[in-house]
Amino acid sequence: MSEQTRASFGGKLSAILVAAGSAIGLGSIWRFPYMAGEHGGAAFLLVYLLCVFIVGIPVMLAEFAVGRHTKKNAVGAYRSLSRPWRWLGYNGVLGALCISGYYYIVAGWSLEYLVSSATTLYNSTASFTEQFASFQDSFRQILYTILFILLTHLIIIRGVVKGIERASKLMMPALFIILIIMAVRVAFMPGAAEGYRFLLSPDFKAAFSADTIFMAVGQAFFSLSVGMGCMVTYASYFKPNNNLTGTSLSVALLTLLVAILAGLVIFPAVFSAGLEPAEGASLIFITLPEIFKDMPLASVWSLIFFVLLTLASLTSTISFHEVITAYFAEEHNLSRKNATRLTSALSVGLCLLTLLWHFDIDFAGLELKNISFFDIFDYTSANLIMPLGGLFTCIFVAWKLKPEFMRDEITNQGSLKGRFLPLLVFALRYITPLLIIYIFVRNLGLL
Repeated sequence: MSEQTRASFGGKLSAILVAAGSAIGLGSIWRFPYMAGEHGGAAFLLVYLLCVFIVGIPVMLAEFAVGRHTKKNAVGAYRSLSRPWRWLGYNGVLGALCISGYYYIVAGWSLEYLVSSATTLYNSTASFTEQFASFQDSFRQILYTILFILLTHLIIIRGVVKGIERASKLMMPALFIILIIMAVRVAFMPGAAEGYRFLLSPDFKAAFSADTIFMAVGQAFFSLSVGMGCMVTYASYFKPNNNLTGTSLSVALLTLLVAILAGLVIFPAVFSAGLEPAEGASLIFITLPEIFKDMPLASVWSLIFFVLLTLASLTSTISFHEVITAYFAEEHNLSRKNATRLTSALSVGLCLLTLLWHFDIDFAGLELKNISFFDIFDYTSANLIMPLGGLFTCIFVAWKLKPEFMRDEITNQGSLKGRFLPLLVFALRYITPLLIIYIFVRNLGLL
């Protein structure tokens, strides 16, 4: 795929919607609410908001600059700027592969609940906990995982414009509309005010505790899809006149808005039902059906919510599928269709490995029981690959490349003013790397 024939997104709005689609996924709608529930609600939200701007936006801008400047996939982008740094692109592709090994599985859960909301979820005599456990032990989990990979495949194989861009233009507005409808609906539930107070009235002592800061920095970093090649790959399809600063701010604000809207849906409903907000990862798949069952038209509201979760999942699976597809197409001279097929086949294989193989480790004093590839892929991508990708992107752009690189990309070769450029460079050189190192060290359990 040559630079002359390389596709590009249609305009500035398309670039924003596609990049936002990559960032807005299960991290914003599934992970953010239960992380906020476990770490003080408004206290977590306040620090998360600060971290999006201090950590997320600088790294995103650096990846945008690399992708648009080179017009290449993640590996080709870094190699064309400095051949010894091509490993940073491979790090992104490896991260996308690891995420493929488990993200499709969780995405498949949303698809299962979308279907069961309209069929058996509220007609069964089993509890929601029992239904969730039964689903995870059944062949249906494999079926829905493969079905979600197929849905992603059908969008990616249509190409950048007809596939990714068109899907994002449809799904992102739909996602916001459904979130707003749900937020309005739960506002009329009795006891909803307690949920709003929990989410929007911060305890400043809790907000600036070490644990809250640590978790909020990690959530901000990972929810924006930085450090794994997605933003480099998507920015390679940006047009030369795209305002990178404006795009990154828009993506960050949309991601924040979705996270807050998800909180405005979930916490009022949780408090209205007299449940605990700190329910962990089961908050959506077990707790929310418990809430919906007491509402008029329970199956309808449950169906609407899991349509939302499915759309959010799909916008993210498209992004990391594209990272791998673009790599195969451009680095190994495959056609778009064959690169897409190979990526989808790898995704199926990795997910089957994750779903079917559990094992115990007892070696050199290390005893880990019932470990799955889900745990391995999740830990490796979240705690190793993405922090390393973000950290070394900062070092590469701010220290390895000449200062003119970021200046030219941020100002579009001098056509924009770039008022915040000095602040951005300072953040990339000092503030953001130090925070990412802190995340990395804490995730490894060294602090």
